[in-house]
Amino acid sequence: MGDLYIYMLVALAFLAVADLVVGVSNDAVNFLNSAIGSKAVSFKNIMIIASLGVAVGAMTSSGMMEVARKGIFNPGEFMFDEIMIIFMAVMVTDILLLDFFNTLGLPTSTTVSIVFELLGASVSIAALKIFANSNQTLLDLGNYINNEKAIEIILGILLSVVVAFSVGAIIQFFSRLLLSFNFNDKPKIFGAVFSGFAVTSILYFILIKGIKNASFMNGAIKGIISTNPLTILIVGFIIISIISFIVITFFKTNIYKIIIIVGTFALAVAFAGNDLVNFIGVPIAAYNSYEAWSVTNILPQHFPMVALGQPVQTEPYLLLIAGLIMVLTLWFSSKAKAVVKTSVDLSRQDAVKERFEPNFLSRTIVRYSIAASNGFDNLLPNTVKQKIEHQFKKPILSAAIKTEDLPAFDLVRAAVNLMVASVLISIATSMKLPLSTTYVTFMVAMGTSLADRAWGSESAVYRVAGVLNVIGGWFFTAFSAFLAAATMALILYFGRGYALTALLTFSIILLVRNFINHRKKAKELKEEDSLEKAESRSIQGVIIESASNIANVIKRGNRIYSGAINGLATQNLKLLKKNKKNIEKLSNEIEELRDNIFFFIKNLEEPSVTASNFYINILSHLQDITQSLEYISNVSFKHVNNNHKKLKFTQIKELKEVDDILENLYNNTQNAFGSNSFEKIGLILDKKQQVLNMLSQKIQKQVERTRTEESSPKNTTLYFSVLLETKDLLIATMNLLEEYYNAHDSSVEPATIANNSQEEE
Repeated sequence: MGDLYIYMLVALAFLAVADLVVGVSNDAVNFLNSAIGSKAVSFKNIMIIASLGVAVGAMTSSGMMEVARKGIFNPGEFMFDEIMIIFMAVMVTDILLLDFFNTLGLPTSTTVSIVFELLGASVSIAALKIFANSNQTLLDLGNYINNEKAIEIILGILLSVVVAFSVGAIIQFFSRLLLSFNFNDKPKIFGAVFSGFAVTSILYFILIKGIKNASFMNGAIKGIISTNPLTILIVGFIIISIISFIVITFFKTNIYKIIIIVGTFALAVAFAGNDLVNFIGVPIAAYNSYEAWSVTNILPQHFPMVALGQPVQTEPYLLLIAGLIMVLTLWFSSKAKAVVKTSVDLSRQDAVKERFEPNFLSRTIVRYSIAASNGFDNLLPNTVKQKIEHQFKKPILSAAIKTEDLPAFDLVRAAVNLMVASVLISIATSMKLPLSTTYVTFMVAMGTSLADRAWGSESAVYRVAGVLNVIGGWFFTAFSAFLAAATMALILYFGRGYALTALLTFSIILLVRNFINHRKKAKELKEEDSLEKAESRSIQGVIIESASNIANVIKRGNRIYSGAINGLATQNLKLLKKNKKNIEKLSNEIEELRDNIFFFIKNLEEPSVTASNFYINILSHLQDITQSLEYISNVSFKHVNNNHKKLKFTQIKELKEVDDILENLYNNTQNAFGSNSFEKIGLILDKKQQVLNMLSQKIQKQVERTRTEESSPKNTTLYFSVLLETKDLLIATMNLLEEYYNAHDSSVEPATIANNSQEEE
């Protein structure tokens, strides 16, 4: 009998390691987004600071998880075998749920997921016990479940979302009024006072949320921290403000960078010190349960788990191992970077390719918010409005700096993010209110970005839609965690060892599959075929710089066209479906280049404005090419997907001939652009009429077949559609080549941003 529970403990140990990896990937957003978004220090240094914070937090963690032991359910009401089933169901559900959110690149709360999983699994087992007992009804569920704690956590979620967003917005607004975007030019006392508030808040946060509960802290120190918070804050503010003034004045150090470094370290300490129990608390509770049962001779079905009501200290070596795993995950997890990217992009100050599509709710919120803002503006005197506008005026940046090289937001906003998140979590902790660090840090970042006018009319509906998606994901976490854990508990209760093996196998397969898919997607984002924005300031510069883009489009277009023809010839629906995805990706990339036209034109120097016409024409021809390829791919897929009659052998043969000629033409074009040999374009253009004549002949042959032997209207329509669209594709390609051939001048040195910046140096 004991063998099954040893098997469970081994499985729980494996799941704890996997959950640490998955959990850190999700929660890295809590302490990395401000430092990464502001580019306060190098990425490597940010990771070193965060790693130290995680290591310190793990080692100073008390290692106790009262929520897992007795916070959600009353352990004395459950037997040992039932407790083990609850814990197994929780861990399997937790790792799958967090990995699902990480794969989507959405931040969610490990605290909320573990709590609702415990609630779902315990309710499921409690319901089975009630149904088995004729003297009990569902009204007796309260004997098994800690209802007050569950309600308290739900209220904590709702309050943290609203309060964090509102406080973040208010503090950022007044910080910007004080410091403006030109904060480095303000009097030194301003930076010193701001630093005093920020660093004091953050250090107090470390004391309250980070190391107050550490096992090495004695009772006297804990008593001082707990009973004298106001004194600590006032003294800390005065001392740190003076030190900050000295650092700014005599050491010429950027105090805002120091605030961000300290804040990043503090949140990393808090994350590891508190959220560590979300990942290893359940397995440790299971191990403690096994220890209590294994020394008795009582059957597991008859041993009540009263022992879980007593707190147990976690062994330091377990905390050390857990901390090491967390640090390694932080460095090597690509999913952690994806989750951070979502938070940073939604709070970005400049334009970015928006990830989320606007919806009815986001449009409504933005519309009413604009109306409310306009109404409030009308109440303010003009002098006040002018003063506010002056403080919010953004500095003019050098056109030589690429957009992607700019920070997502400045040092002031990053510092406010860390300060406000620290203060809110400290207050909630001191009041013993359950609060998710993920919810607070994310919503503070959204509130500060709103107050900083990062959500302008160009991006507001997209950003609000993104925030709504993330918030919706949080509540979906609670609902799905409850339901999934309850289902897992039922499966394990009735299936025992067999069900456990099946669920573990399923979990491993799913995790490996998600890992492979995520790596594949990450590789696609980095692949050489991705298109790059033009940054040059002259026609010759644009020609040289965009050559690789044209080579990539031609190469991918050639592949897509051949894929459509081959898919039609072999009736290969899978190939045609893949083709549709490829052309959709290409179309989106070209659309992104079109979105960059505004910034491209803004960067142009006055004598080189004609380069904008050339660039716009190129993009227009590229869009024509992708539209033709998209049409050919769609009609081919639709024909095969609808199971229409196969094309005749002669039709397939003729299409293959067209494909071969186009492939040869596209290969020559790709080579010309790939090697910047624009003189070769003339040889390709000479073949234009020849290929057009061939297409006209194919069309004429099909007209004759239709009149005499063709019997399928669908086949005829498809064949004409492909040939006519191929003709449009060829014309768009030749127009593109003519544009380059006519504009290129090998005698002119291309004026690029890189060249200009080097000259200035």
